[in-house]
Amino acid sequence: MRYLGMRQIARAAAVFIAFSLSSCHPSEPEKDDNRTIFNYNEMNGVTSLDPATANSLENMWPVNLLFNGLVQMDDSLNVIPCIARTYSISADGKEYVFRLRNNVYFHDNECFENKTGRAVTSKDFLYSYTRLFDSKVSSATTLLDKVDRSAKTSYKGFDAPDDSTFKITLREPFSAFINILTMKFFSVIPYEAIDMYGQDFRRNPVGTGPFKFSVWDEGNKLILHKNQKYFESDESGARLPYLDAVTVSFIRDRETAFMELLNGRFDMLSGADAFNTNEVLDKEGNLRSAYLKKFYLQKQTFLKTDYIGILVDEKNPIVNQSPLKLKAIRQALNYGFDREKLVKYLRNNLGTAAHAGFIPKGMKSFAGKNFNGYFYAPDKVRELLKEAGYENGKGLPEITLHITDNYKEQVEFIQSQLADNNIRVKISIEKTPVLRQAVNNGEYLLFKKSWVADYADEQNFMSLFYSRNFSPQGSNYFHYSNPHFDRLYEKAQTENNVAEKTKLYRQMDSTVTADAPFITLYYDQVVRLVSRNVEAFSSNPLNMLNLKRTKKKG
Repeated sequence: MRYLGMRQIARAAAVFIAFSLSSCHPSEPEKDDNRTIFNYNEMNGVTSLDPATANSLENMWPVNLLFNGLVQMDDSLNVIPCIARTYSISADGKEYVFRLRNNVYFHDNECFENKTGRAVTSKDFLYSYTRLFDSKVSSATTLLDKVDRSAKTSYKGFDAPDDSTFKITLREPFSAFINILTMKFFSVIPYEAIDMYGQDFRRNPVGTGPFKFSVWDEGNKLILHKNQKYFESDESGARLPYLDAVTVSFIRDRETAFMELLNGRFDMLSGADAFNTNEVLDKEGNLRSAYLKKFYLQKQTFLKTDYIGILVDEKNPIVNQSPLKLKAIRQALNYGFDREKLVKYLRNNLGTAAHAGFIPKGMKSFAGKNFNGYFYAPDKVRELLKEAGYENGKGLPEITLHITDNYKEQVEFIQSQLADNNIRVKISIEKTPVLRQAVNNGEYLLFKKSWVADYADEQNFMSLFYSRNFSPQGSNYFHYSNPHFDRLYEKAQTENNVAEKTKLYRQMDSTVTADAPFITLYYDQVVRLVSRNVEAFSSNPLNMLNLKRTKKKG
């Protein structure tokens, strides 16, 4: 276990400033001058570097830099090989066979003999994937439901017949499965690291990725070094990555973080909530002229839905005693504020008002204007309040909405408009870890969250409402259960016809939207404010940070 004090952190930072990394030969000072470090800020913090718990974007970004899986997703959302050279899927859709590269090595680490990283074999995937079945370790247990762990597969579902072949057997076809394997949960890890670090593997990660772990002072700084042995190369044969290091800071105040960007200490800020959009962007969402020389703005479709979640499981006493157990009240909340104004005035037109269900723009089943969703309608609010027995809001108790402070302005706008419609909402600001844990444990009735696609399939979004995925083991934070929805969901999992699958997902989205276990706010955009010193900085609809080909000038 490697705990580092502030003096050691300072020494590590000084090493980076001086560019005296261990891989550098003292007779090559000219190379030292060209060393490049990419610096970014993560205002929500990082809680774990173990891929088994990579269930939030802030954790996924560094995990993506440290680890690899069998397959990966390119910026156009195509599944392509990674550690697997090739892969095949049987005609019946149940067997997946992966042929591995022979030139992939784990990062050098004390857990190995001679502290030297060894070659990855299929047995490492067998170990890594089997570990994911343990709900005490993994957030991915529900993603493995279709794996065949019967006598037919010796109760494993995975097989490593030789060092370069890995097989997965499913009980039934699962059309989204190859996309699921691109998720960071399914990264390969060495058993030696778990043997040595145990639960502290979360802060002592050992992977195969383009960068390797150096220092993590939680809440202050995370430092990653270039992996000199990384297996991927560019078109000219040059080994990736180009950058020499990555540092992650954890400044929660966006004004302070923006000043660090202005001063050149950060190379990028990500997300409309990470900086003052009114200061930096005009009302059309474009970069103001004062900043054009220093930065460029990346914007594109983001497979992300921002929402307010509602706990609806009436078996939970806090639900049973609340008016939120009534669908009419939940629908009234959905009709009670103007999403268009929210996006235009509080987000500078970044994103799209969410009138069309939970599945966001960018997915095949997104129905847009053809969807029977929610819009601002005070008349409907009055009608629904009366139907629920709270005419004009009389007798309706105040409802507490739990948020983190970066959404305060948006939620105050919603609070004000709901009050105009006789629905009183109290705002409770929580620390991110507190909110996350309480929502997972079903302790809050109303909570602000967002869902980011981990892979490009609508199953990723609709899985949040499947009754077998209740949190904390799964991602059904609403504890929503509807047998009709479940039947549609299960049918879609084995459907390979794209048109029919799209139809099923639209039916699912319509069903759950009508039941209103959530209040959709907006479909987000990938928004990054990037220093003009940064080149080849790729972007994608999953908003995954990929720095393998990124370069930095001067």
